[in-house]
Amino acid sequence: MPVTELDPHTALVLIDLQRGIGTMAPADLIDPVADAAGRLATGFRARGLPVVLVRVEFSADLGDFPRNRATAAVPPPATLPAGFAEILPAVGRRPEDLLVTKRQPGAFHGTDLDLQLRRRGVTGIVLGGLFTSLGVESTARAGYDHGYNVTFAADAMADRNPAAHEHSVRTVFPRFGEVGDVASILRLLAVGVPA
Repeated sequence: MPVTELDPHTALVLIDLQRGIGTMAPADLIDPVADAAGRLATGFRARGLPVVLVRVEFSADLGDFPRNRATAAVPPPATLPAGFAEILPAVGRRPEDLLVTKRQPGAFHGTDLDLQLRRRGVTGIVLGGLFTSLGVESTARAGYDHGYNVTFAADAMADRNPAAHEHSVRTVFPRFGEVGDVASILRLLAVGVPA
């Protein structure tokens, strides 16, 4: 379903557009996504709508790193590289942006994301980020379960596995919301959402 409208109180929620995650895929995959997310963020800020930057970060001892059978085959690193959680420069982080720290793929579980959105009267979210089939999809499912109208900026997200990206965008996301591109979302911001 293409993007038909945005709620008057819509927030942009960008997932894992950070240095440590960005190094897990080639720059030619990450850079266009970060640039597209930056354009969206600029559009949302210009309309006075919330921009939420979600990052994954762990304590120094990595004691809060997920541990279960699924992660047992890939033990946590001894330490995270310096700057792991820094938001990618192309996103253009601003002081007024909300910063949410998570410790699992989805941005709702164990964070104050829902509280931050509800206190601002947000009823719709636009999602983008890394990686499509993991962080973005996990957040989308939870956002839908929390009752938000979900919109996906398909060109502001990417996955290391192109087939997984396509499956999420074409098969999964239309069950939870509307899928469009940055240009169509920015057009709706310009004409369809009151300042």
